[in-house]
Amino acid sequence: MKINSSIRPPKWFWIVSTLALLWNLMGVFAYLADAFMTIEDLGTLPQDQRLLYESRPVWVTSAYAIAVWGGTLACIALLFRKKWARTLFLVSLIGVIAQNLYQFLMSNTFEVYGTSAMFLPIMVIVISIALLLFSKSCYSKGWIS
Repeated sequence: MKINSSIRPPKWFWIVSTLALLWNLMGVFAYLADAFMTIEDLGTLPQDQRLLYESRPVWVTSAYAIAVWGGTLACIALLFRKKWARTLFLVSLIGVIAQNLYQFLMSNTFEVYGTSAMFLPIMVIVISIALLLFSKSCYSKGWIS
């Protein structure tokens, strides 16, 4: 496969891109565990957690899927040095924001899990923004095309 860009990215580009892919793959596995939770698994949850899970609208689950799959595909595009990684990171960020708007503003997630449960969603938002900015920087430097 021929790469169009003649500007070679530095070694740290490959490290960051690979770590980003691993991060997003962890998100994919978390999504799959959530999406394919069985009735038996639900039965083992405390009642407040089960009710929270069962009351989640389908658009939130869809946003979750868009976030993790979009981010994963964006990381793969980044590793192949494709400029459409930027677009996929933006789509992923929109999914992350939609999902977390529900979590922070429209549900009782933090009443059920406590305020310490805010750490991971905030970290996901920050990393999603950072990856979008990283991909834009890579494009402007000619590392992806």
